[in-house]
Amino acid sequence: MGLAKRKIGYQGVPGAYSDLAATSFFEDTDYEKKAFPYFEDVVVAVMDGTIDYGVLPIENSSTGGITDVYDLIRKYHTYIVGEKIIKVEHCLLVYGDTQLEEIREVYSHPQGLSQCHVFFRTHPFLRAVPCSNTAEAARMVAERKERRLAAVAGIKAAETYGLTVLMRGIQTNQSNYTRFVIIGKEKEISPKADKMTLVVTLPHEPGSLYRVLSHFDEESINMTNIESRPIPGRPWEYFFHMDIFAHETDEAVQRALRGIQGERAHYTLLGNYEADGTMFHL
Repeated sequence: MGLAKRKIGYQGVPGAYSDLAATSFFEDTDYEKKAFPYFEDVVVAVMDGTIDYGVLPIENSSTGGITDVYDLIRKYHTYIVGEKIIKVEHCLLVYGDTQLEEIREVYSHPQGLSQCHVFFRTHPFLRAVPCSNTAEAARMVAERKERRLAAVAGIKAAETYGLTVLMRGIQTNQSNYTRFVIIGKEKEISPKADKMTLVVTLPHEPGSLYRVLSHFDEESINMTNIESRPIPGRPWEYFFHMDIFAHETDEAVQRALRGIQGERAHYTLLGNYEADGTMFHL
């Protein structure tokens, strides 16, 4: 009797960048995928056992961190067990042989539209209309078959919904990447794990963040990202999500974490996982 297929969930619809990230990360395993309408649906499905792993976007090289995902990971106490970096090439997708001058409305996820702001500035007759997902925009354009409509999405979405790629690479930043995290219900740390994500709560006093960060500096630990998020019910106080290159068992890491606790700060480990090597070749 063979092993059961892993159940993988992502936000969006088939053809979305999250779908591509899931396929790329789990390409060497036996799995089945399920799409969910919202980020929170994916997290809840992980926690109640409907799926084994979820795939969520957490950071874009052009527009920064995706705060909703940071908040959900912390809220539901899920663990980050991996990451996948996907190059984002936004295309203008249309129905049939629609021409640029016929289009009036362009649909996409708000971040997708934001990442193409120069394109919209140079084509002022196009109205950018936000929707829940880039691939969802493509599906809508395919279903409505109206020449006045277009979508900003990827090549995969065009192939999935039978749309024409009218223009390729319309994103402002041609080095545009999205980092996806793989989340699970349980903590998993492989011997190859070299990246940690922490959430740190600091005392509300001058210099507290500086003192916490100094412990990483003293141990020569490389921090690659820091995101602040407000603490619910405590105005003007913040959590800090931090990514560092390290393994939980490294002596330098243990010294730094003890130093952080000595500053009356509290930390929670959200995951220790293998970094996607793609990031070293961007």
